[in-house]
Amino acid sequence: MTSLPVLEPAASASPATGVKVGLISLGCAKNLVDSEIMIGHLHQAGMTMTPNADEADVLIVNTCSFIDESKEESIEAIFEANRDRGMKKKRKGQKLIVAGCMAQRFSKQLPGIMPEVDAFIGLDQITKVAPIIEELMAKARKAAADAPANFVTPKSVYIPDYDTPRFRLTPAHTAYVKIAEGCNHPCTFCIIPQIRGRHRSRTVASIVAEARQLVASGVKELNLISQDTTYFGMDRWEQKAGPKQPIDSSRGETLCDLLRALQAVEGDFWIRLLYTHPAHWSDELIETIAACPKVARYIDMPLQHISQHMLETMQRETSEVYIRDLVARIRRGIPGVVLRTTFIVGFPGETDHDFETLLEFIREVKFERLGVFRYSQEEGTRAYKMEEQLPEKVKQQRWNTAMALQRELAEQSNARFVGQRLRVLVEKPGSARSEGDAPEVDGEVLVDPALPVSQFAEVEITGHRGYDLLAGVSV
Repeated sequence: MTSLPVLEPAASASPATGVKVGLISLGCAKNLVDSEIMIGHLHQAGMTMTPNADEADVLIVNTCSFIDESKEESIEAIFEANRDRGMKKKRKGQKLIVAGCMAQRFSKQLPGIMPEVDAFIGLDQITKVAPIIEELMAKARKAAADAPANFVTPKSVYIPDYDTPRFRLTPAHTAYVKIAEGCNHPCTFCIIPQIRGRHRSRTVASIVAEARQLVASGVKELNLISQDTTYFGMDRWEQKAGPKQPIDSSRGETLCDLLRALQAVEGDFWIRLLYTHPAHWSDELIETIAACPKVARYIDMPLQHISQHMLETMQRETSEVYIRDLVARIRRGIPGVVLRTTFIVGFPGETDHDFETLLEFIREVKFERLGVFRYSQEEGTRAYKMEEQLPEKVKQQRWNTAMALQRELAEQSNARFVGQRLRVLVEKPGSARSEGDAPEVDGEVLVDPALPVSQFAEVEITGHRGYDLLAGVSV
């Protein structure tokens, strides 16, 4: 959950001036960018942002709906917001808006399930949030019997641009840059394409313009995000690119073109690749990353499994042989690269042999960064109706086993850094991240608290603890 700063309104003659808005942002970095865009538009409209829900005339809950845990968190946040406004005198009359992925996914069901909510807005309404609030505030207090206003439109098509109003919620030194939206992949476990729509890319020129603005403002790290970062640009090719198409700049604009253009932007900063799909990797991309020193030697590539049986059942459009070869090519082509991946355990039909194959692969590759998800049976996906659903107890046991193995391997990986000097980006007093650590999801480097925050520093690694490295500090 992301907290808000106090943000005074921009100069405006809008009737919305003086309206105070609170926002609770849940879910992933892509959802966080959507929250930043909403705040940018609210500020432009003359509204005041407040981190104190008790002061807000309007409270927005930007929800997530990827797996059961995220849905539960979103539902609890909505119910808690409604309970609090009913219990506290200051919040009587406060408007409650539900936004984001859950509102988009369950747009037809939620108004009947949550009549206490004043309005639902979808992914294509994030730039229209100010006039929607003005409309709600102009109405008399909603009677208990009134149905919530539902502004959600089906089949999301929105994509931001470099000049889209936005107020960043990340620390001054790091920013997320959404290079595309939506996804064309048919993974049987995933609901995202139904929520966020077909893949649609921004242009290289648009992203470079945004990058220049961010670097000029002091940003030291550009985190490139989308549902499928490696498919960037291919949706605009003259000849259709399929879901297994490798990156090929001879056919049109690609991620390689974007990385080369960002490398040319003046300034001292990292470019970090997140959410790359293994199906689109090519030797051209490996060579481009190796040739661009600003691109962090860090690859986030969710593989989900290694068993051929599971990859086919998940419809991942890759194979065990392909993945093993790709990992080897990336290791050879990008010296010193840190590989981050995620796997799903407990998928329908996953046998003991499938799981042991996965564990052996983890031991063999020794991923520096690795996350494991317990399979979540999501209504609306093809996997939801599959037979051979596994008990929650089995999912939990397999998760425990895989994560215990990764903790052991992470200790071994961190031990090799002892005695080395690393360049780190200082997050806050005493805490930094290396080139091999993405914000929020990876470990940290514990450093001298006197090092300047939001700046790069060179440190010597003197030890390690769990997933974290130590640089001249004792714990």
